[in-house]
Amino acid sequence: MNESTKSFLLARDLLQKHRINYLAGCAEFKWPELSHFNWALDYFDLITSPNSRALSIVQDDGSQENFTFSQLSVRSNQVANWFKGLGIKRGDRVLLMLGNQKELWESMLALMKVGAVLIPTTTLLDQNDMQDRVDRGHVRHVICNPDAIARLNKVTGDFTRILIGREENWHSFSESHNEPAVFNPDTATKATDPLLLYFTSGTTSKPKIVLHSHQSYPVGHLSTMFWTGLRPDDIHLNISSPGWGKHAWSSFFAPWNAGACIFIYNYSRFKSVDLLNVLVEHGVTSLCAPPTVWRMLIQETLSNWPVKLREVLGAGEPLNPEVIEQVKTAWGLTIRDGFGQTETTCAIGNSPGETIKFGSMGKPMPGYPVVLLDLEGQVSDEGEICFDLSNRPLGLMDGYFGDAEKTADAMRDGYYHTCDVASRDKDGYITYVGRSDDVFKSSDYRLSPFELESVLMTHPDIAETAVIPSPDAQRLNVPKAFIVLRSGVLPDRNAALSILRFAREHLAPYKRVRRIEFAELPKTISGKIRRSQLRTIENQNIKTGIRDINEYWEEDFPELFA
Repeated sequence: MNESTKSFLLARDLLQKHRINYLAGCAEFKWPELSHFNWALDYFDLITSPNSRALSIVQDDGSQENFTFSQLSVRSNQVANWFKGLGIKRGDRVLLMLGNQKELWESMLALMKVGAVLIPTTTLLDQNDMQDRVDRGHVRHVICNPDAIARLNKVTGDFTRILIGREENWHSFSESHNEPAVFNPDTATKATDPLLLYFTSGTTSKPKIVLHSHQSYPVGHLSTMFWTGLRPDDIHLNISSPGWGKHAWSSFFAPWNAGACIFIYNYSRFKSVDLLNVLVEHGVTSLCAPPTVWRMLIQETLSNWPVKLREVLGAGEPLNPEVIEQVKTAWGLTIRDGFGQTETTCAIGNSPGETIKFGSMGKPMPGYPVVLLDLEGQVSDEGEICFDLSNRPLGLMDGYFGDAEKTADAMRDGYYHTCDVASRDKDGYITYVGRSDDVFKSSDYRLSPFELESVLMTHPDIAETAVIPSPDAQRLNVPKAFIVLRSGVLPDRNAALSILRFAREHLAPYKRVRRIEFAELPKTISGKIRRSQLRTIENQNIKTGIRDINEYWEEDFPELFA
């Protein structure tokens, strides 16, 4: 065991010791000092108890696969050896496009061991998104399932093709089973070496590329482990799709930092009753779900399900008090919010044992020097959530890959700027106010208006458009486009159908524009579109049930779903 591993374990054990003592955890915690550290080799491989379940995957049909830490250690060694044989080297960029399947965890561990740079991404990517990631991510290798072959065959670039299955001109992942069970790295991994690249939405440009190192996410997620309150004997279910930062948060690093079992329930279509039955049947003790799921769960009589849950968590956006209250009434458990970004680990949260104030995200996590800066850049009781870089948290990204200007802007004046606004009360509780830019959440996916507008503008009938979030009971928000048509095009049902059909064909399902309205766009004197004004009007109209005569929703067109 090297000195970096010892330092990591000391920090982890301290937070587990103070799992329900927030003040002691914050007072005593210090980020470990690391020189050479590879989380998969120097930590994960040490968790070798044959009776210690690390991963459990349950399918819709009730079938189940279980894997111990020692089994995953051996399998990831085999996969790492196979990857090296295919030419995957330290520093190579690997696009990882897999669902919640055993090969995802085997590949992530193996790529870490090799020293490659992972680019986790959703399986829902369309061809254009794939091409962007291959180009700007400098991708050398791609790992995917058969359903992505047709899209990838249209992507240009020189990259190794690895398939969970068999196909001509593709390397079959099953061949990795023939490799040795012991892996010997070519050299030690520096803690500051690059590990992860995440593509994340921006408001006025293409997706930013967040760079994390071998310390910032694996070790940085000690703060996330503290927020979740996980113990080694826990069975933790996090509802999140692979490819997004939250999946790495709660379906990889935080649970395994605690030595807990990651539990996965794969469903073809979400049904609250089925999830509740799974929680009971499999004795899940910790559940993290986006607010969209919690809002669906409370439609059921939760008290009918005798769950064994000890911890219930929410992340993505603040939960409504009535949702928290209904869960507490049924199960005697209070949902605890947490806040962070793809750029960070959990920075603010309601930790176990702390009094919870409804509507508040909680307090800064151990190791996170959170300040609120007003418009003048002064520390205030309300302002932008920032981190003091003189005491830089280890869980903060290294920067935006390939964009020194954006990195410098985010790290300006000695602070990391989140672009999120909050208030802090006299007791130190922080309450989320909103984004300082226009990115919004839909079904727990972060969407960029700029990206959606750029696609819509390629429709021949559209002269100008602005996309905003339209409140929706199930998805939190859905993308709505205000559209100015080109001269001579009538703002009628035919035009609406054409645009909505175009959106379905050119946008990934989670990005799809689902509502449109033909209208003039309010602008500032300098010509900038006032999206805030559109949001205000939209929120009021949804609240009162008003729909403009020139407004059309997907649901108005049965032919779209034929």
